[in-house]
Amino acid sequence: MFARCNFKVMNSILFRLLAASVSLVILASGCSEKNGTQSAARLKGKLTIKGSNTVGEELAPHLIAAYKSVQPDVIVEIESKGTETGLQSLFAKQCDIAAASRVINNGELMQATTNRLDLDMHTIGSYSFAVIVDAKNSVTNLSREQIRDIFTGKVKNWKEVGGSDLPITPYVRHASSGTRLGFRELAMENQDYAPDAKAITNYAGIVEAVAKDPGGIGYCSLDLMAKTGVKPVAVRGTAPSMLAVNEARYPFARILRFYTLADAPSEIAQDFISFVQSAAGQKIVADMGYVPRP
Repeated sequence: MFARCNFKVMNSILFRLLAASVSLVILASGCSEKNGTQSAARLKGKLTIKGSNTVGEELAPHLIAAYKSVQPDVIVEIESKGTETGLQSLFAKQCDIAAASRVINNGELMQATTNRLDLDMHTIGSYSFAVIVDAKNSVTNLSREQIRDIFTGKVKNWKEVGGSDLPITPYVRHASSGTRLGFRELAMENQDYAPDAKAITNYAGIVEAVAKDPGGIGYCSLDLMAKTGVKPVAVRGTAPSMLAVNEARYPFARILRFYTLADAPSEIAQDFISFVQSAAGQKIVADMGYVPRP
């Protein structure tokens, strides 16, 4: 998705807290879509991407490697210190692309307005995960509150959520993983993981561990949820699927985006984004376990 974001007056009351004589302007989305089509031209130069850990730690390196196979003379530098850091760097013109795992917030919109910056938004796809249990577990559906309480350690036995009298063992991503933080934000209301949660390096390891543990529960990318020995649980009656994510019915999902400055996108930045949105780029998004953009 390509979207031009223009600024309009929305809240004069809030503005008076900032300045009494000027109207408050924030960004309102006026979005138009176009298909990504990569340039055939051979490009040379540097591309700097800063922002989201969710984008930068796992997905972006694969996209960059594939892009460099067709644009070998482009140097790509990436820094993953969070969406806010990326947007601040973009506003300061210290990067070409800000990677974001959340929508830009009102404070950032006001900052962009103050600096007379218009932004373009480009959809990459969606980050999502399935909550999985042992295939023989009788539990097929959990509420968001039950999932939160299981992974925080408040609920410790499956009988508390309609299952067998069996201790629960949560399996989670390792502390250095951006997806560990993503799960905590989306599914746990930013509460801490249970002290006895078992940390695993990758999703495949979580799937393997849960498949061997009748009391196990974990989370993984949607492409791994049907592996032998495990099954996904529905969240308030909605099973995880790409369709449910794209229709905004499944709660554990977050749209991933690139932001660029509308008046000064570099040719390389445009070309890279077009590659990410092309069929080749979207295949990588899907192969990495993310949900391609609709």
